[in-house]
Amino acid sequence: MLGWFVVREDEGQAPEETTEELIEKYEKKSAVAAPAARGRASAPAIATPAPPSAPAIKLNAAVPKIVAGSTPTASVFAQVYRSAEIDDEEQERVEKAMTLLQSLPSETPKEIKKQIVEASMKAFGIPVDQIIETGAQEIQALDAFIKHGEAQTQSVLSDARARVIKLDAEIAEIKKLMELQVGTQESLTRATNEQKLRVQSVLEFFGQEAVARVVRESSKLVELT
Repeated sequence: MLGWFVVREDEGQAPEETTEELIEKYEKKSAVAAPAARGRASAPAIATPAPPSAPAIKLNAAVPKIVAGSTPTASVFAQVYRSAEIDDEEQERVEKAMTLLQSLPSETPKEIKKQIVEASMKAFGIPVDQIIETGAQEIQALDAFIKHGEAQTQSVLSDARARVIKLDAEIAEIKKLMELQVGTQESLTRATNEQKLRVQSVLEFFGQEAVARVVRESSKLVELT
């Protein structure tokens, strides 16, 4: 029965994980899953009886897309239920029971609440067993939605990690180009200054006054101040 229930936030909730811890957790899952898949592909098939387990609900192609940065709303969960082939009428039954239960005063004894809800559902012509069955289906659908989200998260993280590695390589190349360009400029400045000294030796030979006069009279030169 424990598989049908989750611990409420106010009942011994563990400390919330940071974003970095969650990323690391999902990346570890991806890293473990990949070798396991390769191992299954290469290992010889051994016929073993499958352990008994409850049938898992499969979500069809109508499962809502998970958009990064978004939080599922009531309309999203309704679509999740539809993707698990729980129709709107079945969903409405559970919703009616839920709304009625939440409308009752909190101090009402549990047994009294149960009698009120059961009587109201019978008045609507809704068998309680159908509500229980649909509620259990919805729990399984929500579990499947979590697994679906985990699979997509692992895929996104894997792609993002590959992009980060590629970008890191590009950044390294860019830094290398920057260093090379700075070195090239230093070499250019050094070689050009050496060439200036060679030309300057000719000007010094004719003397500073002659050079100054030619510069003043030349239409090709700009007199430096």
